[in-house]
Amino acid sequence: MNYVSIKGTASSVPRTKISNNELSNYVDTTDEWIASRTGIKSRHLSTGETTTSLAVSAAKEALARSNTRGEDIDLIIVATISPEYFMPSTACLVQEEIGAINATSFDLSAACSGFVYGLKLASQGIRCGDYKTALLIGSEVLSKTLDWEDRSTCVLFGDGAGAVILSQDQKPGIIKTYTGSDGGGAGLLTLRASKNKNILYEGEEYNPYMEMKGRQVYSFANKIVPICIEKLLDGTEYTINDIDHFVLHQANERIIDSLARKMKLPIGRFHKNIADYGNTSAASIPIALNQLDEKGSLNKGDLVIIVGFGGGLTWGSALIKW
Repeated sequence: MNYVSIKGTASSVPRTKISNNELSNYVDTTDEWIASRTGIKSRHLSTGETTTSLAVSAAKEALARSNTRGEDIDLIIVATISPEYFMPSTACLVQEEIGAINATSFDLSAACSGFVYGLKLASQGIRCGDYKTALLIGSEVLSKTLDWEDRSTCVLFGDGAGAVILSQDQKPGIIKTYTGSDGGGAGLLTLRASKNKNILYEGEEYNPYMEMKGRQVYSFANKIVPICIEKLLDGTEYTINDIDHFVLHQANERIIDSLARKMKLPIGRFHKNIADYGNTSAASIPIALNQLDEKGSLNKGDLVIIVGFGGGLTWGSALIKW
């Protein structure tokens, strides 16, 4: 069996960044209201950038940083809930732009857990020998999915993309992954697809924007993250105190702070960028990994745990040796 490691990281965000104060010119809210409840101070919003264009930008940078050619990629997975098309997939559009002529390409929908789900699939494919080099992207333009008159949700999200190159290795990099889901919580976080309407049926009116029951989602996150970490470490030689970096989905700063206290761990081990990016769903974790990588905070041999959680309900985690 082959081992799998992360060969390169990259990210891309829209050029326009809007602060809470600027947002209050459009939405009935304040900087104090948003920051005190979420930790968010600003976010990047599309002024024309698309899920595909952000994914392509991150992909090209990841290829360059890892000295990988497009034709070397034999698997492309794009995790997203905000594509431009149901078909073709965003992954196929990325494939064309980067010249990945040998790649199997598809999109994956698992909301904010999408990147972790994709990491599991890609690493398993490489381990069993079906693929040698994979491009995994989380890309979202969530601003187009929001009701900008609903201040309880629209202030939370931002746009962006993150990418990693995964490849065969002689030593384990992706040590273990864990995923799960609970359709019983499907109604807590929703985004409707195309209306059911045809020549025989008019369909019912519905809210086409993202809807969230915030308190229940907050409670779910606080319960599931420790389980995700426990499942990862179970059966390994590592304990929670061996982990150098925790990269959680950036949904709410209070969730991260609460979990650090609950697990009695130094908050300095938890990477936080939600103040500058908001919640970018499937792009959240790869953007954060790229930030740590760019800053030189990730040293060879460091142990990293990533955890995603979101609509579905879905959750997933991975233990990585850098």
